[in-house]
Amino acid sequence: MADYDYDDVDSGEGGSINFDFKGYLFKVLNLWKFVLACIGVALIIAYFINVRKQNVYKLESLISVESDQNPFFTANTSISFNWGGVSGKMGKTITTLQTRTHNEKVVDSLKSYMNYFEEGKYRKLDIYKDAPFIFEPDLTQPQVLNHFVGIRFLSESTFEVFTAYETEKGSGQRYDTKERMPVVLPLGPFQKEFKIGEVVNLPFFHGFVTLRSGRPVKAGQEFYMQFSNFDGVVNGYKGGIAVSPFSNASASVLRLSLAGNNKSKIVDYLNTTAAILSETELERKNLYATNTIKFIDSSLSAVNTNLKDYADEMNSFRKDNKVFDVSTEMSDVSARLKDMELQKEMEVSKLNYLDALENYLRTKTDYSSIAAPSSVGIEEPNIQSSVSKITMLAIERQSKEYTLREGSVNFKDLDRQIDAEKNVLLETIAATKSTIRIFMNSLNRNLATMESKLSGLPENQQEFLKIQRKLDISQEAYNIYMDKRSQAAIVKAANVSDISIVDEAKDIGGGLIGPNKSLNYMMGLMLGFFIPMFLIFVIFLLDHTIHGSDEVERLSKIPILGLIGKYRYHNNLVVFEKPKSAVAESFRSIRSSLQFILNKNPQAGGRTIMVTSSVSGEGKTFCSINIATVYALSGKKTILLGLDLRKPKIFDDFNLTNETGMTNYFIGESDFASVVNHTHIENLDVVPAGPIPPNPSELLMSGNLETLIAELRQTYDIIVLDTPPLGLVTDALELVKYADTSIFMVRLDYTKKGMLQLINAKYRGGEIKNINFVLNFYKHKTNHNYGYGYGYGYGYGYGTYGNAYHDDGKKGIMSKIKGFLKRI
Repeated sequence: MADYDYDDVDSGEGGSINFDFKGYLFKVLNLWKFVLACIGVALIIAYFINVRKQNVYKLESLISVESDQNPFFTANTSISFNWGGVSGKMGKTITTLQTRTHNEKVVDSLKSYMNYFEEGKYRKLDIYKDAPFIFEPDLTQPQVLNHFVGIRFLSESTFEVFTAYETEKGSGQRYDTKERMPVVLPLGPFQKEFKIGEVVNLPFFHGFVTLRSGRPVKAGQEFYMQFSNFDGVVNGYKGGIAVSPFSNASASVLRLSLAGNNKSKIVDYLNTTAAILSETELERKNLYATNTIKFIDSSLSAVNTNLKDYADEMNSFRKDNKVFDVSTEMSDVSARLKDMELQKEMEVSKLNYLDALENYLRTKTDYSSIAAPSSVGIEEPNIQSSVSKITMLAIERQSKEYTLREGSVNFKDLDRQIDAEKNVLLETIAATKSTIRIFMNSLNRNLATMESKLSGLPENQQEFLKIQRKLDISQEAYNIYMDKRSQAAIVKAANVSDISIVDEAKDIGGGLIGPNKSLNYMMGLMLGFFIPMFLIFVIFLLDHTIHGSDEVERLSKIPILGLIGKYRYHNNLVVFEKPKSAVAESFRSIRSSLQFILNKNPQAGGRTIMVTSSVSGEGKTFCSINIATVYALSGKKTILLGLDLRKPKIFDDFNLTNETGMTNYFIGESDFASVVNHTHIENLDVVPAGPIPPNPSELLMSGNLETLIAELRQTYDIIVLDTPPLGLVTDALELVKYADTSIFMVRLDYTKKGMLQLINAKYRGGEIKNINFVLNFYKHKTNHNYGYGYGYGYGYGYGTYGNAYHDDGKKGIMSKIKGFLKRI
């Protein structure tokens, strides 16, 4: 046995408090089944999350944004213009795709506010075009929002609408005006039968059902319709569609991507949004030619009326006057007059156009509806250029109205450009009008000269020539306008959209982006590991009990005398009744260690061993009985004194009564010989504590005990003192002076760490000497401590110090919870 230096014992209280990582690790290893179970539960939860979550797909399409030149646009064709370069178009296209107006057109086109569902294992599944029927909603009537409307097929020609609502009030929406309004819902279960193609006219559901071609239905099949708020659907797609350049090398190609739960729905939305964008861009590109055609059509209408009137007038004149021709010379004069009058007519058209254009510029704020100047024969480059620029800027301003607020810097800049170009155009118009009027004055003089040459003709021939000229002039004007219209129509027909689909969206089997099942399993694994680790950490921090010999060695330098294993037995006489047990061997080992300690301080007479503990329930009495027994069995005459006067115990194991004992001796009621009991164990005598006195401390402090110990040293070899707990009362301190050595019982998983600080402090103060620890309830663990690998059960039925030591013996709920946490 090692030679202990008792002066080197330290309380373990000094210095900073360090975290016992090794102890925490052993705690985790001891609870590996709990950690493994938590990981398993977390993985099971992750599995159910994965199978219940809907798959999320992401598909893409590519569109090209080019400035395609009209193949019919030449230097002589001025009814077309290009309203922006590729770089400008890219930004405008990206902006347009994410505007509310554009997405409203797409949602309206696809009726994306209407959804088809069927019952799935965990939820209703969006089946979109996989539904065997099509519901055509009545857009002029409200449809109930956010409620399922069931459709159950009874046969191939009949179905029934079924619902079950808990309230009569619902919200509906008309999808022609997008107006929200209240609708009346049927309270409770509702069913009504209809025929395929028959109009369904319910307060909350309007339209008719048709079957998809090649998709037969079976009786009993159930499907569900759900209508969503139009604005909410638009907002969802508006925020969901992502637009980005395809690559730096392809500056004019955009990537469109969209995520959702139904791939067919994603494909349709991407392709439809590209198609509508292309149509919109073509309409804007054709706007100039369209305005020109409208202007020419309005002029043609007036010219066509005049032409018809003049033809009727000529026919009527010929019929009445029988004049069908004039002389060649007069015909030439008349032809020249016709040319000059036609020229005058064209100049008048130019003036009218310029007057209308000037008035338009001064009174309007939207300049996107100006007709081309060339439609009336105005070839002035400055006017054509200015009109084209103003129209281009006006269209650009309109395109930015979707994303910019009125009064923004961009709007102000565009307005300044438009105003500057408008002022230049107004000045050019004024100069051009002046030039035309001068030219018309010259024409009028020439016309007067030519008309005077015809004055010599008969009156009916003059009238004939006048009608003929008006008819010819109208015909020429009609031909000119038709030619201009043909030019504008050719330009419009030849225009192609600057937006073209490079790679349309298509379901080719991929595109799955969620749920991230691997991530969910990884998160489940991490949570399943770290949550129990955290709980164990919290329990470890809150746990102030001693669990192993290493903790005792770390908290105190008082040596450990021995270890007593955990072993269940019906009484405390384990050494006597089970001499070959591991527990008996443990006590024999403790006896050997005690002999080594006692022999260091030789003296005459018997030796006294005091057994104490911090609180009740740590095995003090059990240890006292078995140490006394092991000495008695070795041939030593031994006596066990029950000095725990507050809570006597030792009598029951020897089939004795507690009617007389040490209390009777101390108060002088009985002599010592009358309270000593010879047990069935050879060489072992026992003195129970006797009746519980009102003043146990005073009795122990009396001189009787000192005299008794001195006498017993002459009679017995070993005197074992079973004392009260040191941590609860001061009785044990009164008995230390009689002990040659003291045993302090530490019950693992029970004794508090603070109790070691208590015993350390008393040792440093010199109140206790020659003390050693005996660890009770020791459990051998391959990952913790060392020891005997045996067990002993100091059962749970031996009671506690309850009433006598400020413990009522009843465990509250918190105590039970703490006990459970200790056991896990």
